[in-house]
Amino acid sequence: MLRSLFSGITGLRAHQTMMDVTGNNIANVNTAGYKTSQSVFEDTLSQMLRAAGAPQGGVGGTNPAQVGLGVRVAGIATNFSQGAAQNTGRSTDLMISGDGFFVVRNGAENLYTRSGAFSFDGNGTLVGPGGGVVQGWTATNGVVDTNKPMEDVTLPMGTLLPPVATTGMEVGGNLPGDTTSTTPIAMSMTTYDQQGNKVNLTVTFTRSTATMTPPAVAGWDVSVSDGVGTPSTTTLEFDSAGKRTGTSPTSVGFGAVTVDLSGVTNYAGSSTVAALSQNGSAMGSLQSFTISPDGTLVGVFSNGLKQPLAQIALATFNNAPGLEKAGGSMYRTSVNSGAPQLGTAGSGGRGDLQGGSLEMSNVDLAQEFTNLIIAQRGFQANSKVISTSDELLNDLVNLKR
Repeated sequence: MLRSLFSGITGLRAHQTMMDVTGNNIANVNTAGYKTSQSVFEDTLSQMLRAAGAPQGGVGGTNPAQVGLGVRVAGIATNFSQGAAQNTGRSTDLMISGDGFFVVRNGAENLYTRSGAFSFDGNGTLVGPGGGVVQGWTATNGVVDTNKPMEDVTLPMGTLLPPVATTGMEVGGNLPGDTTSTTPIAMSMTTYDQQGNKVNLTVTFTRSTATMTPPAVAGWDVSVSDGVGTPSTTTLEFDSAGKRTGTSPTSVGFGAVTVDLSGVTNYAGSSTVAALSQNGSAMGSLQSFTISPDGTLVGVFSNGLKQPLAQIALATFNNAPGLEKAGGSMYRTSVNSGAPQLGTAGSGGRGDLQGGSLEMSNVDLAQEFTNLIIAQRGFQANSKVISTSDELLNDLVNLKR
């Protein structure tokens, strides 16, 4: 009877723990990045009433006779299955679609979280709701080196892109091969000098009146000018198929700028020749940013260019359920979680990042309400064992009367 009394007590304790776990899951049903927990029970030691006997001398063996001594909580497991996405519209809210954890520095300690509710503080540092600083790698001249130690992810609003002098300009399209007009065909494009000043280059094509040397049958005189200095000139020669001859130049230089003419043709029809691109830029100041699926923080500058500023780090673990909950939707490493394996989103089995969204908890309310009933019935049943044992003990005491 005492055994059943103590077994009932262990049942009460175990089901109370189950109730605590279930209640915590329900309380965090709307907590971003929360992962549900589950109680796992196991029986305790059993008292041996009779040991097993081996078969011998024509007599069969006997099985052991044992009486259990109750139940205990074997463990509380964390379920890291993917939670649903909730669109927030905030560009700094991030959701990991797949495996991985954000790395957040809390003082001198690195913690790990699935909750990506981030924002920039007054210093331009990307932080979580509790002030933890998101970790990653800062770009140098637009290049991110993930082999360097992690550091705080910041958005330096005063960042400037220095001007880049134009060294190449591309012109392409068709010159009308069936025209006899000597009216020039001109197009212009803005280029930049070393100081970032705009320089308007004009490329002019004029039907050549000179006699072409076979296999060339047509020619176009090309002039490149900025309206100030001496123009640079050359002559394009085309064969009867409308393609440049082998001796025809593919480019013309004007100062430090090389104008690529390799895409110009001479077919019959209208003119489509145009200035296509140039590789210079003016000075640019940081105007806004975007976050790529691989966690790259890309700055958008006033000159229209984009450049990586930083990249957010993700960590994976050999045994994620071995992480220790640290509060604030954070986890810390334990002796059974394994060391964090750092990398970028979308690499090494890590999930991609989805901006403007948060991962909701993976709590299944239907399952949790079922667990509530199971815990309640288990608690009631074990309390009945205790009350029945008490009645038996009371009957035993009354035998002496």
